[in-house]
Amino acid sequence: MLQTYQRIRELAPAFAQDTLRATRSAHNEAEFERQMNNEIERLARELGVDLFFREQYTLATGRADAVYNRLVIEYEPPGSLRRDLTHGPTAHAVEQVKNYIAGLAQTERHERDRLLGVAFDGSFFIFVRYHQGHWIVEEPLPVNPASCERFLRSLFSLSSGRALIPENLVEDFGNHNPLSQEVTRALYHALSDHADDLTARLFEQWQLFFGETAGYEAAAGQLQHKAELRDFLQGMGLKPEQTDMPRFFFALQTYFAFIVKNIARLVLQAYAGGALGATPLTTVASLAGDALRRELRNLESGGFFRTLGLKNLLEGDFFAWYLDAWDASVEAALGQVLQRLADYNPVTVQDDPHSARDLLKKLYHYLLPREIRHDLGEFYTPDWLAEHLLAQLDEPLFQMPKSGAVSPLSPKRLLDPACGSGTFLVLAARALKANCRQAGLAEADTLEFILHNLAGLDLNPLAVMAARVNFLLAIADLLPYRRREVELPIYLADSILTPTLGQGLWEHNRRILETAVGPLPLPLAVDSRAKIEKLTDLLEEYITGGFTTDAFLQRCRRELPELNADSTHETTLRDLFERLQTLHRDGLDGIWARVIKNAFMPLFLEPFDYIVGNPPWINWESLPQAYRDRSAPLWQELGLFVHSGMDTILGKGKKDLSTLMTYAVIASFLKAGGKLGFVITQSVWKTSGAGQGFRRFRIGENGPHLRVIHVDDLSRLQVFEGASTRTSVFVLQKGQPTCYPVDYTYWQKISRGRGLDYDSTLEEVLAQTRRLQFQATPVDPNDPTSAWLTARPAALGAVQKVLGKSDYQAHAGATTWANSVYWLEKVAERPDGLWIVRNVTEGAKRKVEAVTVEIEPDLLYPLLRGRDVQRWLAQPSAYLLMTQDPKLRRGLDPKTMQSRYPKTWTYLKRFEAVLRERSGFKRYFTRKQGKQVIETGPFYSIFNVGDYTFAPWKVVWPNMGDRIVAAVISEQDGKPITPQHIVTILPTEDQAEAFYIAATVNSIPFQFAAHAYSQAGGKSFGTPEILEKILVPRFDRQSSLHVQLSTLSRHAHALAPVAYAGDATAQAELAQVEAEIDRAAARLWGLTEDELDGLRQALSELKGEDPARTDEDDEAEA
Repeated sequence: MLQTYQRIRELAPAFAQDTLRATRSAHNEAEFERQMNNEIERLARELGVDLFFREQYTLATGRADAVYNRLVIEYEPPGSLRRDLTHGPTAHAVEQVKNYIAGLAQTERHERDRLLGVAFDGSFFIFVRYHQGHWIVEEPLPVNPASCERFLRSLFSLSSGRALIPENLVEDFGNHNPLSQEVTRALYHALSDHADDLTARLFEQWQLFFGETAGYEAAAGQLQHKAELRDFLQGMGLKPEQTDMPRFFFALQTYFAFIVKNIARLVLQAYAGGALGATPLTTVASLAGDALRRELRNLESGGFFRTLGLKNLLEGDFFAWYLDAWDASVEAALGQVLQRLADYNPVTVQDDPHSARDLLKKLYHYLLPREIRHDLGEFYTPDWLAEHLLAQLDEPLFQMPKSGAVSPLSPKRLLDPACGSGTFLVLAARALKANCRQAGLAEADTLEFILHNLAGLDLNPLAVMAARVNFLLAIADLLPYRRREVELPIYLADSILTPTLGQGLWEHNRRILETAVGPLPLPLAVDSRAKIEKLTDLLEEYITGGFTTDAFLQRCRRELPELNADSTHETTLRDLFERLQTLHRDGLDGIWARVIKNAFMPLFLEPFDYIVGNPPWINWESLPQAYRDRSAPLWQELGLFVHSGMDTILGKGKKDLSTLMTYAVIASFLKAGGKLGFVITQSVWKTSGAGQGFRRFRIGENGPHLRVIHVDDLSRLQVFEGASTRTSVFVLQKGQPTCYPVDYTYWQKISRGRGLDYDSTLEEVLAQTRRLQFQATPVDPNDPTSAWLTARPAALGAVQKVLGKSDYQAHAGATTWANSVYWLEKVAERPDGLWIVRNVTEGAKRKVEAVTVEIEPDLLYPLLRGRDVQRWLAQPSAYLLMTQDPKLRRGLDPKTMQSRYPKTWTYLKRFEAVLRERSGFKRYFTRKQGKQVIETGPFYSIFNVGDYTFAPWKVVWPNMGDRIVAAVISEQDGKPITPQHIVTILPTEDQAEAFYIAATVNSIPFQFAAHAYSQAGGKSFGTPEILEKILVPRFDRQSSLHVQLSTLSRHAHALAPVAYAGDATAQAELAQVEAEIDRAAARLWGLTEDELDGLRQALSELKGEDPARTDEDDEAEA
């Protein structure tokens, strides 16, 4: 088969000439069709391929002109198609192809994904296929040797071999396949037998990388979805309670890596034709014992790929350890994988570029259940989002060219510093390749252009391997034209923390890389990419060759003369060589020289014009402690850590690693005037604490300014499969300050039925959404780092009147960190006054024993949960065990508790161990004194309880959700109603004042202001801090307007229970009262009727209640 495709490449130019002759000579479609079918039959005979041909094939959806196996050809009159897919006859031809594909699938019971259609008029090919529920229509390709080669490959590949597409790989190698379970089990057990050798060291180093990319707890197997994990392990034939999770993940990734490497082998052979003695995979699959192991060792050492001209495909690879843990089970399992892979036809990678683009990504998706992948922080960027962000960079070279358009091929370099499996790099490579071809650049020059202008970094060894292979698949057709060895520009390295400068007298003039085998030094004089490559080549040659240290140093003096300038450089080289030499003697070598090269590569990359990617969304607290310690100075240096003391303790200092990466890569890699485009959590624009440092938009105190050009807010879309992440993408430019307002596009889904999914195209997403053209500006004009206010220009002006520091201070409700202990339901009341209660365990995060006990009622207060609050109505549904002294801000004195409330004391003692383990108790009620931990409050102490908790009147609203609903509460059975921690409290001594405050909070101006500057639907939406930015004037009994608002609010509270019970009259009256409240509140803030109407419409729009508005409306207003 490989020889067939080589022959096709040779025959393609002649076929192109024959096609153009037929186009000129044919008088109509029938003549053209006949000539082309004859030419195809002639080629099939010459190639010795038997094609299953059906002419004028009748299907349920019409009569197809020609069907060859699984390829449908729709012939059109010569010269009738155009480059523009919206052109009438062209669009009609595409629709016919779609119908014939559907008809052929129905008639012959094929899956539509396995079929390909082509509209063809002798001037253009238009390839059409159905992929994962979506029609993929490629841009028309002019008839030339390259497009004819593509057509002929497609024609003949659809009649031979198993297609190398994601669906087939998932079927053969996904986690439900018995083979996957067998391989993973074999590797897991083989790994368990190695505790102190190279395999063990590789596993330790992998753990370091994995912990920094997945988060410490997740990497250790402490996942949220424990049930899913348990089921998964059982499905893999392992006992969950006895499974070492890091080892299991390492074994699973080794299995995936093995598949990836052999797919690369398969594809490369298709283009190299078995050149230079490389053994075909079909032959390898038939080997056994030492012969198989030798062949795999050649593969894993990179020898096979170097033979075919690839320098670094497996560089820094951690997954070849199985060769040193080889046993009968490993051999049998991996042999089956090779046999199954040998059945695949690799040329389908280029025949179906859309499937090839996510080939490995989709396979990995189906190796781990979705919930577990998400716990590990693995959210893969959908192609449509990556395409959109690349387009936002406004660089034509990184976008697929329009038919006939030629972009200037001036070098523009792009880096993805967290490249994952290579989504952005592959899309950029395909765009570069298409632009080069459209500009007439030769294949060899196109390859050089791509390799020079793209680069990727990642700290996940498996991701780097997948990215390299995906990148290889994207450029595989160019490799036969290479002029030199090809180094794939993707490196296993940390784009945030580069190797550190040595400290102290003996570490002077060197950089240090910390590894699982100890620190590895490098002289400062090794300061370029060429030098690091030369040094690592020499290290490998001289260590594996058994040379002496002096021989190595002598060679270095000759080939790296810069090292002669300072005697410390030679000392460092001696230390490095002898360290690696010792590792080699101990059987622990084989990878570390290449690890050094990759780790140091970020120091030597030339600056980039563009940086793009999806950085890891990992919270600061989830990072391994060592990484936190090493990165802490960088947060300060870049100006990102603006909180200290109690602010940090209270959570304002919570940081996400994505913000650090943003600033670090701008500082290290981006040219002045260059652009960065990142996918990032939407909270960086809307949260007051953690986002403030990010919104400085300046590198450090005196570094370059950063200008945010545009933000896309996709928080209302489910961008990542099965995950409710609040996503945004943004583009900024280095070297200019941000000018407000900033363009801010708010995306909303408008279509019903089918949602967005992983395989959606950008065109489909655009068709299913509307994009509201907003502007953004800091909510506090005196603080440019304050959270952003986002709205349409007109509403942005009006809402300024509502902003400012409120005359009131709000508070959070009571925080217990163990609701299942403190929340109680009353079962009965005994004659002696004791209550019989049971703890509320339903839905609790902290699992505790459900008990029914007798208890004193004195400390039981009516509990108001978030779900108990509606607009104008709040009714308690349980009781809170109030163990806190509001004056001392800690638990009631144990002596008092034991003497006055012995039953309560007994109940609490039952859960003492659980209560002492609460994260909040450890944080706020313990301190360290030397090595001893001192408790500063009783074990049952809780938080966020003060005099305000017991105020006679309180205005309350839940601080989570997509709108703020406020109500007035007071007492129940003589005790103040006590809200839980996710309910915000505004205390007052005055009933009229409480009703006035509730009216202002529920009014449209307040509601819109909250939506415009905070995160609707997020955890910080209605927190107490909201009153620091939205002005609620102090209640004045002498003001008729204030009294009117209070009176209307009291009326709304009276109507609410009846209206919510379904009474239509009460509902209509409540709506009238609310409209009056809105008008009175507008006067309170000095808003005109027109401004109020504008805010009302804007609020409806934000809530998705204005589907009639169109993009044309947005453009007209903009």
